Amino acid sequence: MAAVVLVTGGTGLVGKAIEYVIEHEPEGSRFGKRPGEKWIFAGSREADLRNLEETLKLFEKYQPTHVIHLAALVGGLFANRERKMTFLRDNMLINDNVLHAAHIKGTKKVISCLSTCVFPDKVEYPLTEEKVHLGPPHSSNFGYAHAKRMVDVQNHAYKEEFGCNFTSAIPTNVFGPHDNFDLKHAHVMPALIHKCYLSQKNNTPFKVMGDGSPLRQFIYSRDLAKLFIWQMREYESVEPVILSVDENDEISIRDLANSIVKVMNHPDKPEFENEINDNGQDRKPASNAKLMSLIGDFKFTPFEQALEETVTWFLQNYGNARTGQSHA
Repeated sequence: MAAVVLVTGGTGLVGKAIEYVIEHEPEGSRFGKRPGEKWIFAGSREADLRNLEETLKLFEKYQPTHVIHLAALVGGLFANRERKMTFLRDNMLINDNVLHAAHIKGTKKVISCLSTCVFPDKVEYPLTEEKVHLGPPHSSNFGYAHAKRMVDVQNHAYKEEFGCNFTSAIPTNVFGPHDNFDLKHAHVMPALIHKCYLSQKNNTPFKVMGDGSPLRQFIYSRDLAKLFIWQMREYESVEPVILSVDENDEISIRDLANSIVKVMNHPDKPEFENEINDNGQDRKPASNAKLMSLIGDFKFTPFEQALEETVTWFLQNYGNARTGQSHA
């Protein structure tokens, strides 16, 4: 029986990247579409996954054999700070409903997307998979982080009680085409790309919150898409896997802002506001040793190339992108 793969959150950043890879990699290749395989990319318009009845109807409609669960309420630093209960409850409902529906409908495999924010705030670096539950997460996003942590707990419980093949992935900071560039809700890179664009358009300073010192690992969405496809087809453990570039490839927010200026041909340098409270966590390097030991030969897209492709997509699709701007 050919696989039917349901991608929840399929119209978002990572879902669109998986769709791109499935369509553009050679059929039958490691990351390409397999003969007879069916892929469904479901967005929030098709079902409100906070509602169990709608979730069950979605599973009934498509009868998926495999699920890549990306759907979530997500946001940047300030959205997480301001709406902790909303982030906790909505994500708990979404995750519980998807896993419950997958169990009831006999789905063969589910991979849920977590985040490095699930890791403890006070922890020895680099982050590795077994450190997820060693202490409380950072206070700035504890609602979202706890909801995502519970997925790992649920995966183990479903496996122990019912034998379900449920697992999870922990990506680092994802970016790419189809990202959310809305300044109120965006993560750091799409927010900076949009800010730089508006700075050029309005001939105003390109201001960046904080002092630019925090370090982050960024993974291109189309690379991450390949890793999800690999995990779906070749990884059979309940234990999570960190999906990331090497920990030595951390980039400071200062260098990121300067790279965006360069790619967008902005005439001025970014201005850092130097409010230390706006920095978030200084760094949270994650080890991809487990991933690389399992996947073998895998080449990540060079950062500058991935950034350029993202900026190009943003500029070409500004009228339709998620920017929070009125395009009427």
